[in-house]
Amino acid sequence: MPAESQVLKLEGARIVRKRQSGTTFELLVSEFFVCSGQMTCVVGESGCGKSTLLDFLALVLRPKELVSFNIKRGDEAIDIASMWSNGKDGKLAWVRRHFIGYVLQTGGLLPFLTVRENLMLPARLKGMKGQASKLESMASKMGIGSFLQAKPSTLSGGQRQRVAILRAMMHDPLIILADEPTAAVDRKRALKIIEDFRSLAARQGTAIVMVTHDQELVKDVADRWYSFKLDYPDDGIILSRCFEIGVE
Repeated sequence: MPAESQVLKLEGARIVRKRQSGTTFELLVSEFFVCSGQMTCVVGESGCGKSTLLDFLALVLRPKELVSFNIKRGDEAIDIASMWSNGKDGKLAWVRRHFIGYVLQTGGLLPFLTVRENLMLPARLKGMKGQASKLESMASKMGIGSFLQAKPSTLSGGQRQRVAILRAMMHDPLIILADEPTAAVDRKRALKIIEDFRSLAARQGTAIVMVTHDQELVKDVADRWYSFKLDYPDDGIILSRCFEIGVE
């Protein structure tokens, strides 16, 4: 994949987490990158490090070690590793707000806001205006155009996830991180949601990083795959290595 299409690339990351069980979990990532308009899937069972990796990519989990981490906007390379090492939390929050979208497994919609208000929230936080026509067009493409005035509680699980996905796209992020975004719906609906998600993101040139335990679910839409190798040494430190397993 040409380097110029990469919007995120990191090398030499070591992330450490303490678990409630008292064990220490370490995730090692030698290299990880995602490209504009593509879906990268991170596949693995519970406890392998999927959520740890996603939190790190979302700039909310500080690494213990990091060789390089860059987010590319046009010709500009944003040096995330430097921000981490220099404690630039404000700049990290700015990058997160402007260039990263996040889809929670539970949707995370605010129940007291309408669908329209939920969708507009990230764009308003970014200071974007004049998004009404874009919102209606994208909502129609995602099959939720007739629910814009509804409250999330009146929607089905699949409809709420479509709203959550679209909300993550409304502020034109470079990268969308999705944490098992269809776990709460049946397989038929999950497949359709993921297909529509990937299609809409590809048209916008947005990169998707989706974590899932179900490789079969995304095998026909993923452009790139990562998985994990787990080690359980005697010292009680669970070691997981993230590695690339194939390219479509």
